[in-house]
Amino acid sequence: MSTADSGSSFRLTRTQWLICSIAAIGFAFDIYELLMLPLIIKPAMETLRTPFVEQLVADGMPRPDAIALYLPCGAEYVSWVRTLFFIPALVGGVFGLLGGWLTDRLGRRRVLTFSILLYAVGALMAGFSKSLMFLLFCRCLVFIGVCVEFVAAVAWLAELFPNHIQREKVLGWTQAFSSVGGMLVAAMNYLAGTYAESLPAISGVHEAWRYTLISGFIPALPLLVIRPFLPESPEWQRKKDSGLLKRPSIGELFSPALRKTTLMTTIVFAASYGLAFGAIQQLPQILGAKAIGTPKESGHPEIIAAAKAEVGDPEDTNKDSGKPAYSGKQKGAAANVSDKIVAGVTSWQEIGGLIGRALLAVLTVIIISRRSLLRI
Repeated sequence: MSTADSGSSFRLTRTQWLICSIAAIGFAFDIYELLMLPLIIKPAMETLRTPFVEQLVADGMPRPDAIALYLPCGAEYVSWVRTLFFIPALVGGVFGLLGGWLTDRLGRRRVLTFSILLYAVGALMAGFSKSLMFLLFCRCLVFIGVCVEFVAAVAWLAELFPNHIQREKVLGWTQAFSSVGGMLVAAMNYLAGTYAESLPAISGVHEAWRYTLISGFIPALPLLVIRPFLPESPEWQRKKDSGLLKRPSIGELFSPALRKTTLMTTIVFAASYGLAFGAIQQLPQILGAKAIGTPKESGHPEIIAAAKAEVGDPEDTNKDSGKPAYSGKQKGAAANVSDKIVAGVTSWQEIGGLIGRALLAVLTVIIISRRSLLRI
C-alpha cells in the first residue's frame, strides 16, 4: 500500500482507485434507486392500472367508478402505492441480513459485483413492466441488490484499508456519493421528460417513467469493464485460505459493552429512514399532475396548468358523458411535462439536502474540536 502507516498521506494505488470508484458508484445508485419510485409512481400507476380497471368493468362495475379506485386517494391506488413503497424495502432488509452471510461465505468482491448487476438488471426489467405485479417483482430485485451491495461494499472497503485513518476517510468519501444519487435521479427524470418523444418507443408509447427506470442499469456498465481488475479483500482471502472464516454472532451487538451503542444507533437510523420514506419521498406524488381534465384531477395547480398548456385543448370525447376529453397521446405528453417539472423541484430539494449535510459536517467538526471547552 502506498499510504503511510501513520495515515498522514492519502495516496491510493490505481487498483484502490478502481475499487473506491466502483463502491462510490454503487453507493450513489443505491440512493438513486431508492428515490426513483416517488418520481415515477403516478404515471406508472396510470399506465399499469388498465388490466385491473378492465377486469372490474367486465365484472359489472361502471368504468368511472373502476377508474376512480386507481386515481390518487382511491382505495386501490393507495393500496398499491403502499405496497410498492414498503414491500420491496422489507424484502431488501431481509436479504440485506442474508448479504452479510453471503459476503463471508463467497467473498466481498463477488457478492458486490453480483448485487450491483442484480439491481441494474431489475431496474432494466422494470422499465418494460406491463403489470403492477411485475413492477413490484422488479422493485424487490432492485432493493435486494441495493441492500446486499451496501453490506458487501462497506466490508470490502473496511478490509482493503487496514490503516484506520485511511479506512475512515475512504468509507466517508465513498458513502458521501450516496448524497449525489438523489440529484442524479432527479436530473435523469428531467431528461426523460424532456426527450421522451425522441427515445425508442416501449410498448408503442414514449413514457418518461419507463426511461427513468431503465436508467438504473447505468452502474452495471463500468462494472462489466473493470470487474477483471478488482482484487478480493486480502483479509477475507487470508482467513479463507487459513480456515479461520467465522460468522460473528449478532448477540455480540447486545453484549453489555455494545448494547447502548447498538440500540441508540438503531433508533437514529430508523428515525432517519422513517423521515425519508414517510415524508421526503412523498413530495413528488403530491406535486405531480394526475387525471387532468377529469373530476379526479390532482396535483400542484401550476404543474397542472403547465401540462394543459403543453397539450392544448382536448382532442377526444368521453364515451360515458359525451364531454371533451384528452386523448391517450395528450395524457402521455402531459405526464412527461409533469415529470419534468417535478424532477426540477426534486433537484432543488436534493441540493438543499446536500448543503444541509455539509453544514452539519462542519458543525460536527467544530463541536468535536471544542468539546473540552463546551464540556461535552
